[in-house]
Amino acid sequence: MRSKGYHAGMTMEHTSGRNTGRWLSIGALARHVDVSVDTIRFYEREGLLPSPERKASGYRQYDAEAVERLQFVLRAKGLGFTLGEIKSLLALETDRERGVEGVRQRAHERIGDLDRRIEEMTRMRDALKRLADACPGSGEPECCPILSALHGGRDAHAA
Repeated sequence: MRSKGYHAGMTMEHTSGRNTGRWLSIGALARHVDVSVDTIRFYEREGLLPSPERKASGYRQYDAEAVERLQFVLRAKGLGFTLGEIKSLLALETDRERGVEGVRQRAHERIGDLDRRIEEMTRMRDALKRLADACPGSGEPECCPILSALHGGRDAHAA
């Protein structure tokens, strides 16, 4: 599996812009973190990533800070945070008064949401399992409890 961290050996180019560090093109950044170029552009439009510097040609140039920010966004998504919640986390990161407390609160809210989703999915799984177990697996479609439930038959509520 590809490394998700920034490292100096990445294919980048030098630039004479404000930051004389090393840069990634949007395509190289996308490949490095395993997302599409469109995803990066979307995150920029949504304010999750700052607008990058651009070459004279107009091509985007991403520095190590942009790589780290994108990885933060992707890790937060991996923990189930919505894009709006991720924006909030990014804002809290620089808030000296509410920062850590706010992040902890958001984490507990996300845990509650995940618990509710797990309960709901467990109910759905149990209902589908009962229907699948009751299905003979052969015969006429009219005799299938799964199809009957999906059509709103009385078995749908019993499931």
